[in-house]
Amino acid sequence: MKKVEAIIKPFKLDEVKESLSEIGIHGMTVTEVKGFGRTGGKKEVYRGSAYVVDFVPKVKLEIVVSDEAVRQVVQTIMEAARTGRIGDGKIFVSSMDEVLRIRTGESGDDAI
Repeated sequence: MKKVEAIIKPFKLDEVKESLSEIGIHGMTVTEVKGFGRTGGKKEVYRGSAYVVDFVPKVKLEIVVSDEAVRQVVQTIMEAARTGRIGDGKIFVSSMDEVLRIRTGESGDDAI
């Protein structure tokens, strides 16, 4: 099993969720986060004064999937979240040693 973490622009969340639903992914955890990459944030003007916003608002998706579904999930997120502009986000894939469903005690793929 793999954990796919995607940091995307907030306005792309619904599009990504719908695209994942179309390929059979119905469960995910969504967190509102802030961060910055190479650009170091963005400049904004407020009441005539320019200032740098160090942390840009983003949305973090966490999805645990079977090894076979990882490539399709990553490709779906990339297509749905891409705007072609700086700050589209990142996707991280990591291995999951174990997954357990608390209610039933199921483990592995059955717990997903």
